Amino acid sequence: MHVRIATIAIVCFASVSAMAQQAPSPEAQAQAAERQRQQDAMPDTKGTGRYAALKELDPGLAEHVIYRPADLDALGATKLGVYVFGNGGCTDDGASSRLHLLEIASHGYLAIAPGRIYNGPGKTQRPANRPAPTGPGGPAATVATQLREALDWALAENTRSGSRYFGRIDSQAVAISGYSCGGVQALANAKDPRVATMVIMNSGLFVNGPTRMGGIETGKELLADLHTPTLYILGGATDIAYPNGMDDFARIEHVPVAVANIDTGHGGTYWEPNGGAAAQVAVQWLDWRLRGDAAAGRAFVGSQCGLCTDPKWNLETKGFDARKR
Repeated sequence: MHVRIATIAIVCFASVSAMAQQAPSPEAQAQAAERQRQQDAMPDTKGTGRYAALKELDPGLAEHVIYRPADLDALGATKLGVYVFGNGGCTDDGASSRLHLLEIASHGYLAIAPGRIYNGPGKTQRPANRPAPTGPGGPAATVATQLREALDWALAENTRSGSRYFGRIDSQAVAISGYSCGGVQALANAKDPRVATMVIMNSGLFVNGPTRMGGIETGKELLADLHTPTLYILGGATDIAYPNGMDDFARIEHVPVAVANIDTGHGGTYWEPNGGAAAQVAVQWLDWRLRGDAAAGRAFVGSQCGLCTDPKWNLETKGFDARKR
């Protein structure tokens, strides 16, 4: 059964300061509680890839949730790519996009999101000294540097004798991604030279004035930090991030860039089984850009590309040569 549940922590991309001054109505609080109940009831999925995935906490990386193939030995000679992900709303619920992240992991990636597990299987309660995020204008529950910390840890584990990841990670196959406010956190890490590609989901920098969210204040000049092929996945014209993401796409000229729209609004497909259609597109992009998989690349390039001919999607690209990786 396909159930679409908008994430609890959605960051709006307009009138942030005005929204921050308004306390949630009783109706809004009840709706949020119902969304939470539905999310908690949804089981984890193993993903559709070759490697059944799991999520876990690792004592070596406090304040992050790890998503990985359950049987690392099943990878054989395949190396794990790394997919670091900023949460919607910059929440500290590292399970807030768990179906999406489990799907990514099932295709041979080590996916990491900041926070703890605050919904679904393995859920714990936030400590009393860690209040839930108060809204778009409130303090960020996670910060952009936590994405870099996750990458630092993963690459260190790859070289640490005794680590379960020792020699299993491809240090050249690194992606940074994020949803909504988490997408802005991802963009704040775009300059990192270790990053081989970016995936910005239901997000973008404000068209008018500086973007202030997730502990970040920046303008469109941040786009100049991009140094790798970049994919935007947006929810169509009803996605509150659509104007911002499309404006980013229009401004980016120095690296190859693609924007794929699906008519889902800002909630995306995160709570559909295995992360839904957007997760599948993210996997295809990662396999193409990080692993040189030409078949996966045909989803994005060529006159008859997969997303070009799929009626659910609208794809625009710049800077790609269909004859090359």
